[in-house]
Amino acid sequence: MKPYEILAKHNLKRTSCREGIIAVIMAAQHAISENEIREQLEGNYDRTTFYRSFKTLEEHKIIHKIVVDNQVIKYALDNSVTLKNEHAHFYCFKCNSVQCLESVHIEKPLLPDGYVCTETEMVIKGICNFCKESGSK
Repeated sequence: MKPYEILAKHNLKRTSCREGIIAVIMAAQHAISENEIREQLEGNYDRTTFYRSFKTLEEHKIIHKIVVDNQVIKYALDNSVTLKNEHAHFYCFKCNSVQCLESVHIEKPLLPDGYVCTETEMVIKGICNFCKESGSK
């Protein structure tokens, strides 16, 4: 699916900034930070335009935030766009990458009556396969 098709599916106006943000995230092999997205984004967008576009994409569940801790936040396409099931994410301490672990499914927890689960997150932290194999320190 192309960025403009994703925007149309979510009834959002096409802008070059929105399309660019989506394209950068789609091209990444893993979740990436806001700064990484901004650095790779083609075009000269002021901070306000970038952040408004970014916030709109997040509010419309086109992208989602993966909070590793209070200093590391990464973004990826939302499951509603990728059609993936709820899954865990893996954060590597050595290379600082965040990978989707589609084979690690997250089941919605059983909650007491009256509670409604809208989102469940799981971040597993450790050393990724690449860093382990390369012996990187």
